[in-house]
Amino acid sequence: MNIRLSAVTDEQAWDQYVSTHPDATPYHRFAWVNSIEQAYHHKNISFIALEGDSVVGVLPCISMKKPFANTMFCSLPYCDLGFCLANNETIQKALIEEALKALKSRKGTTFEYRDNSSVVTDETTLDGKKVRMLLPLPETSEALMSGFKSKLRSQIRKSEKNGLTFEITSSPKNIDDFYQIFSINMRKLGSPVHSKKWFETIFNNYAENIVLSVVYVENTPVGAGIVLTNGNKACIPWASTVSEYNRLAPNMMLYWSLLQHVADTSISEFDFGRSTYNEGTYKFKRQWGAVPTPLKWSNLNSDIKNHDEAAGTSKTRELVENIWSKLPLKVTTVIGPKIRKHISL
Repeated sequence: MNIRLSAVTDEQAWDQYVSTHPDATPYHRFAWVNSIEQAYHHKNISFIALEGDSVVGVLPCISMKKPFANTMFCSLPYCDLGFCLANNETIQKALIEEALKALKSRKGTTFEYRDNSSVVTDETTLDGKKVRMLLPLPETSEALMSGFKSKLRSQIRKSEKNGLTFEITSSPKNIDDFYQIFSINMRKLGSPVHSKKWFETIFNNYAENIVLSVVYVENTPVGAGIVLTNGNKACIPWASTVSEYNRLAPNMMLYWSLLQHVADTSISEFDFGRSTYNEGTYKFKRQWGAVPTPLKWSNLNSDIKNHDEAAGTSKTRELVENIWSKLPLKVTTVIGPKIRKHISL
């Protein structure tokens, strides 16, 4: 077995392996690490394991270095998951050991590793924990709709009765509408926004494995979301609505438009993304029938576990978020990406 750093020339073989691995997510595609390197200039230091010409394992990984700080490895930044995929545990262990050697050679101390656990049967153990919300999909959107509770179906119909429409596409033609909504929402949350270039790069690299839905009131965009796919799995890393129009239920139309699309294109699992168990976004996702799977984040170079939970919400962070939410939108869209590139979450 040969383990080495991946190269751009490995993209096809990498994606062929990822597209058929049962544990792979859309974030495991080479498009994700490519986009990070192209948009934010962080180094792609992903590892690939080969037996002859056959790929037997991959470890997507990015090297990040904040100003005046040590090098950090992350598998993977800007998403919930990015763990090693391999044919067996021996190959998986070898890939991780090789990455840790590379981290040590760069005098790095942190290796953020984002894995998940199996589905739990006792949800009382999930209080306060971060989970991803997974929805198994039937073969058609018609079957999906018929399986919803009557209250959920009526909420979807309400958005239609309120005159909302949507446009769904795999091209970036509506990216300006998406970015307008997304940047407003991120400022409101007090969080630095991704650069527009990041999303343009994502569209370019994911090609046929990406769709964007934008919800409109007449010609005004009021909701937008992006879905990435890999094999029979889909995930929604970004979704936003304009709060002033929430009374019209744009979020219901947005999610239904995307669920409808993927259910009719041979997708059998939809990942609603990260939530804190039993909080607001969790309850919204749960109403669609999604079930929680605990996230398992750790620093592979130490005994520190669950970084996301350990970080907590400090008073300083609350103060910064409060100030950021009051800044002019033009300021946050110029300064935000310069900060956001260094935030791995």
